[in-house]
Amino acid sequence: MATREGNSRLSDLKLACTDLRTLLKASALMEQNLKNMDKKFDIIDETLTSASRRVAPLQSLSMATKALETRINRAVTPALALLDNFKRSESIQNKLLDFSSKLSNEKNMNKKLKTLIKYVDCVDQLKAAISSICEEGEPVIQRLQEVVEFLSRTKATDQYRTHRLRETLITLKALYETEVDAMRFEGLLDEALLNLQDEYESILQQIKHQNIVDQSQAADKGDDQMVIMGSNLGTEMEIEILRRISQTLAAEDCLDICIDIYVKVRYRRVAKALMRLNPEYLRTHSPEEIDEMAWENLETAITLWIQHFELAVKAVLVSEKKFCEQVLGGIMDGLVWPECFVKIADKIMAVFFRFGEGVARSSKEPQKLFKLLDMFESLEKLNPAFSLVFDDESGTDICIRFRELEKLLIHASSKVFWEFGLQIEGNSDGVPPPQDGSVPKIVRYAVNYLKYLATEAYSVPMARVLRTEQIWKAGILSRPESDENLLRDAVSNIMEALQRNVDAKRSGYRVDKLALPHVFAMNTYWYIYMRTKNTELGKLLGDQYMKKNYKVIAEESAYMYQKIVWVPLVKVLEKDSDLELESKEAMVGLIREKMEAFIKGLDDVSKRHKGNYSIPDADLKEQIRLATVRLVIPAYSEFLDAFSVLLPGKSSYLSPESVQELVCRVFEGGEVKLKRRGSRDRTAGGSSAVDGGGKDFRRKH
Repeated sequence: MATREGNSRLSDLKLACTDLRTLLKASALMEQNLKNMDKKFDIIDETLTSASRRVAPLQSLSMATKALETRINRAVTPALALLDNFKRSESIQNKLLDFSSKLSNEKNMNKKLKTLIKYVDCVDQLKAAISSICEEGEPVIQRLQEVVEFLSRTKATDQYRTHRLRETLITLKALYETEVDAMRFEGLLDEALLNLQDEYESILQQIKHQNIVDQSQAADKGDDQMVIMGSNLGTEMEIEILRRISQTLAAEDCLDICIDIYVKVRYRRVAKALMRLNPEYLRTHSPEEIDEMAWENLETAITLWIQHFELAVKAVLVSEKKFCEQVLGGIMDGLVWPECFVKIADKIMAVFFRFGEGVARSSKEPQKLFKLLDMFESLEKLNPAFSLVFDDESGTDICIRFRELEKLLIHASSKVFWEFGLQIEGNSDGVPPPQDGSVPKIVRYAVNYLKYLATEAYSVPMARVLRTEQIWKAGILSRPESDENLLRDAVSNIMEALQRNVDAKRSGYRVDKLALPHVFAMNTYWYIYMRTKNTELGKLLGDQYMKKNYKVIAEESAYMYQKIVWVPLVKVLEKDSDLELESKEAMVGLIREKMEAFIKGLDDVSKRHKGNYSIPDADLKEQIRLATVRLVIPAYSEFLDAFSVLLPGKSSYLSPESVQELVCRVFEGGEVKLKRRGSRDRTAGGSSAVDGGGKDFRRKH
């Protein structure tokens, strides 16, 4: 067992020894191979070193060639791009010629507009191509020239290539110098811009304002519900084309030309639109010319001015402003169009301002007050719309002139009003009073004038004028009275001036005409009271004011008239204290004398009434007649009751009925024909005289 294990170990050791010998032989062989490889590497290294020395000049030459190629390409590539731009510009010019031919031959407006858009696109493309040529031309030629000079100096390439580059440089330089300026200023681009200007003007000329006359006619009919507003001008395509042309012209340094065309054409369009309203009155504008106009013509002119001014602002200029912004709003960040609009509007507004200023500065005749107030009120109503139209800084001057016109109208209205009072008060100088005691024309005119002024249509603007003037005089921090109080005080001043005028005329009658001043005062003050009663003027002044200053004076004058004219007639019939002491024959004689004196006095009163006394107011005349009947007839009936038995015969005296009829005829203006009594029914006569609703003007003591 032990012998077997020993043999096994010996075999293993022998096998391991054999493996070690084999490994040693392999290591020795590998070492020999490594030595051989070292020798080969040394040979290769020597070979590579030798090759590197030989290749180094070729490598430098290759790098220099590549750098030269890059330098040449950097100069040639932009030159080729420049030549492509020349080719593209030539192609675009051919398209422009084609579109220009189509535009000149096209009759359909829509097709022409579509072609015009393409034409504008071509103009923009040609402009871009020419701009590119102008911007790139000189740098490209400069680079190419530097390359040619470098090659000529260094002889880095063959002479053939250098010669070709030099010829290319000369050709490109000559082309740039000769063609670019012509393309920019004298070529097809310049012609295209001129065509665009013509088309621009033509389209602007075709866009018109519509319905101006219709709106004016609606205003003439007094349609207060009519809302005047601007309409849209031009179609979307027309506006787009005009906007594109404006931007193209502005980009080509033609902005001034574009603005001149726009302002000139649109001003003419606006002027023609307003001329359709036939505003011939605007040709008359100086104060002297306006003073020479007939009042009816001036009144009509002012009415038309108010309507046309409103139409011009709310309809025409609103439309123009919107249209101007649509067309020119894209130029210079929107800074151009407000100036253009104001240039157009300024010329139009100047004509209206000139007429309004002429009216305000003309003579201050009383009848002008109402038209001045109409003008002022129209400006007040128009102010919000006017401020909205001219809200930009460029419209400041127009707004200032608008406010100045308002100031002129306020001053003119105030001056006309106050001068009217002075004219009323001064009218008594040298003007004789009416010889029949009737109401003078100045009173009729003044009362109707103030009644019209007190209506709602004129009281509001007149009060505003007075308040504004008071603020100007007292300062902005003052506390003006209410509009109603201001107007009441102002109208009261005119009424007081009128009263002084009447009093002056009243004192101008001859001394021998005792009753006529009272007839005059009665007629005049009654006229003033009755014409203002239950009117806006009466409500403004107050009922107590009117009664105290006019009705009471009229009643007092009526009393004085009766006292002077009729009371002496009644006194003829009074009983004398010594009449009963006389004999019967003497009494009959005295009674007959009294009766004849009464009849004669009645006849004298009738003649004086017919020639000197006039009571034009029917109601006043009726009241005076009834009051006179109540004064005269009872006294006459009482006289007959007392003494008729002493009178011989029934036909020797008049019946009360006949006397009443005669008294009534006095006030009717008929002749008094004495009719003898046919009946002795005095009681009936007396009662008919007393029964009546006439006002008793006799004073109560």
